[in-house]
Amino acid sequence: MKFLPDEIEAYSEAHTEGESEILQRLNRETYAKVLNPRMLSGHLQGRFLSMISRMIKPDRILEIGTYTGYSALCLCEGLNQNGRLTTIDINEELETMTRNFFNMSLFAENIDYRIGNALDIIPLLQDNFDIAFIDADKINYISYFNLCLEKVRTGGFIIADNVLWSGKVVQPELKKADKDTQLLMEFNRIVHEDSRVSNILLPIRDGLMILQKL
Repeated sequence: MKFLPDEIEAYSEAHTEGESEILQRLNRETYAKVLNPRMLSGHLQGRFLSMISRMIKPDRILEIGTYTGYSALCLCEGLNQNGRLTTIDINEELETMTRNFFNMSLFAENIDYRIGNALDIIPLLQDNFDIAFIDADKINYISYFNLCLEKVRTGGFIIADNVLWSGKVVQPELKKADKDTQLLMEFNRIVHEDSRVSNILLPIRDGLMILQKL
């Protein structure tokens, strides 16, 4: 669902810095070859993630939900020289395509790409992270948040995607019928009430919840 009129969205994109050549290619190939290509972060959200990362200048980033790697490459743009992004995805079918794009990028040596269950992998990670980006299965969003809160440094950030869920979170007739909508509403409520973080929900694309660990 689009929350802005097409003309406003187009104007916003036209006045936002462009994608790199590799991101343009990744965008095209995702739409040509992969099911559900709208899961890709895309131009405007990708530039937002890049800007946030460049503002923070992280040493360590954790991403839950790699998909084809677009958001990972955007987040890598702000990494310090010897920084590392750890990205986890359970979908083995996209691994070859995604790894190829990582290897073609400027950040090949900075990306730790893991295939497996994030709930099992995250507790084993030794790093303290500056940024965690959650963009995976909605049923585990609350679990991911709690795991990330343990791994993110004080003052660090957790960003969760899709928290408006195509606007369904404000459509009463869908709240009881749609399990993912219920789960995202519960996630939004829990993090909003959690005294360990400050938060802002931005209606960028499908909704980004930005949390800072206090």
